[in-house]
Amino acid sequence: MNIFEIFQYGFIMRGFEAGVIVALVAPLIGIFLVLRRYSLIADTLAHVSLAGIAVGILTGINPVLTALGITVVSSLGIEHLRTSKRIYGESALALFLSGGLALATILISLGHGFNTNLFKYLFGSIVTVTQTDVYTIIVLAVVVATVLALFYKELLYITFDEDSAKVSGIPVNLINTILIVLAALTITLSIPVVGVLLISALIVIPVITALQLRKSFTWTILYAEAISLFSVLSGIMASFYLDLSSGGTIIMITLGIFVAVMIAKRPRSGRRT
Repeated sequence: MNIFEIFQYGFIMRGFEAGVIVALVAPLIGIFLVLRRYSLIADTLAHVSLAGIAVGILTGINPVLTALGITVVSSLGIEHLRTSKRIYGESALALFLSGGLALATILISLGHGFNTNLFKYLFGSIVTVTQTDVYTIIVLAVVVATVLALFYKELLYITFDEDSAKVSGIPVNLINTILIVLAALTITLSIPVVGVLLISALIVIPVITALQLRKSFTWTILYAEAISLFSVLSGIMASFYLDLSSGGTIIMITLGIFVAVMIAKRPRSGRRT
């Protein structure tokens, strides 16, 4: 098989386009979520988005758009419960995660169970990425990148010292809300490539891996971007030639890089003479 055969197919090129965008955006949100110990928010919103996917399939609306609506609304609900102090943050995540899955299960049963359309959204499928999906991903990515650029200094300040940020007059609650909404947007744009069940891994794992290198904040972002981009591109190619799920392949490559970094950074034991 010609190694360049992959570039002859339109669906593969659309997959590459969508994959590159997702790979670049995911670590930008992931770095703030991981450092603020918000990683579980990504997992919760990913599971909530499944209900949005089910709504889209049942109604005939683009599932990515319905997932976007439900995920953004849920992110606002999570942040409201978290800041109201009426329940612990972890409890709010549990409520939305279980509620989202329960609603998705009911909607799926109304649609007579799992089908091919739902399966591709669960685990990702570059074969079914449409040009409309690519355009949607581009628009969402531009929104995320623009808002991040506008509030970068505030996000950075709050990430490392929230109390000082409050004293300095920074609207911490508003910035936190913006962050979680951006996470919802990132999760939605990642659905066609990685799938609902694996989105949070692409957001979190490259950042965790880059943090093991103990570099500056800027270099950590750059390493996370490189890891994410390599994982997505190589994962798409491997899934094509080996006939594997693109989402699962991408995440396994990401995990493989993490394990390799952990082994390389493992303290070497032994006595000095």
